[in-house]
Amino acid sequence: MTPTPAQRELIARACRVLTARGLADGVLGHISLRIDENTLLVRCRGPQERGLASTTAADVHWVDLDGAPAAVGELADGYTVPNELPLHTELLRRRPEVNAVLHAHPSNVVAADLAGLGVRPILGSFDIPGAHLAAGGVPVYARAVLVRSRTLATEVCEAMGDRPVVVMRGHGLTSVADTVERAVLQAVSVDTISRFSLQVASAGGTLVDIAEEDWADLPDLGGSFNVATSWRHELARLHDCGC
Repeated sequence: MTPTPAQRELIARACRVLTARGLADGVLGHISLRIDENTLLVRCRGPQERGLASTTAADVHWVDLDGAPAAVGELADGYTVPNELPLHTELLRRRPEVNAVLHAHPSNVVAADLAGLGVRPILGSFDIPGAHLAAGGVPVYARAVLVRSRTLATEVCEAMGDRPVVVMRGHGLTSVADTVERAVLQAVSVDTISRFSLQVASAGGTLVDIAEEDWADLPDLGGSFNVATSWRHELARLHDCGC
């Protein structure tokens, strides 16, 4: 299977969404998409690197699980795979239900974790998918290392278990999903919860989880709303800010 231009553009736009949302400041972060059993598209480093906010489809390249080009010319013109490609490839090897892997450095998430706040279901109807994600648990990988080997990537996978998001202490987060869009929206939700947690703590308050009796009235509104509509909103925000 050969990747399509639309798939490359999807990853490029997703990188710009991360930046617009403040989850990937500067040049750090990357998103990948499974193409088949042995290959993926991934946002690569270019010879004229300008950061995630300037990502275009030309920065997205097709490689195999070892980081070699999956077609002639895929890593031409000075492009290189990210140092942390093993984080993507090990998750794709181990979790067949996963098609997209996102790694970013959201400051709210890093700060909240370092403050010992964790990602808890403190928000209800404000963000229902985020509430359910937090209620299921967001584990922490406790090493602040650059995940540039399969050994370290295995540690992250083991810390993550079967959850969709893992916080990486002093580093950032990794989000996985069946689609790029869902992986991004999960990361946005975790960042939002972390931001509110920091605000509550800085105001001298105490974090309180959603009351048990409220969960019955926090229904899953469905993928067409949770993902499709939300993703159109993210793309509209990009257009409005000229990103």
